[in-house]
Amino acid sequence: MGKHSSYPKYSTGSIVVNGQTVASTTKDENNNTINSSYNMSDTEKNIYNSIQNSLSNSLNNLFDFTDKQDIWDKQLDAYKQKGIEEINDIYTPMETNLKNDIASRFGNFDNSIFMDNLSNITDNKAKAVAELSDSLLEKQDELYSDEMANRINYISLLSNLNTIMNNNILSYTQAAQSNAESGNNHNDRAYNASNSGSWLDTIGKISDIGSQMLSFI
Repeated sequence: MGKHSSYPKYSTGSIVVNGQTVASTTKDENNNTINSSYNMSDTEKNIYNSIQNSLSNSLNNLFDFTDKQDIWDKQLDAYKQKGIEEINDIYTPMETNLKNDIASRFGNFDNSIFMDNLSNITDNKAKAVAELSDSLLEKQDELYSDEMANRINYISLLSNLNTIMNNNILSYTQAAQSNAESGNNHNDRAYNASNSGSWLDTIGKISDIGSQMLSFI
């Protein structure tokens, strides 16, 4: 009977870039598992960890506007003060001119025409103040919406960068797996080829013995 060669050990695979092994596929003989790993450079580790940490922090604090509230209050107060100033610039001269006009004509303010005109000015001023109040609420909503949009865009950017890095890692590890598979397929073919002759010899010897037995009979 011919001698059989032992089956070759698992063929590992790796990807080498600029002399550095960036990905590898090996077999753990202790628990009979296949492991694929990607070896990050220090720069990649820093970038990867930074993306992960920033993404985690951004998601956790997505609806927390504590750090923005003081800034928003100052912006809204400045917006309000400007609005009040504009209202006063419009209506205060009108009130003053009307009072002066009535005083010069009638010597007092007890005049129905004056009171009607003053009432109109007061009503319009009140409407302007109400519009300013509504405008402040709209401005507050605008600040919130803009900040939320900026945060979501930032999270999307981090997510895209994270996906790109993970796809790059997956691509390299799959290439290392492919190299290992190619090596193991080669070993399998070589093993079968080296043992095919021994099997033929065995079959031939069995055939010869059978022929001899028939001749003897």
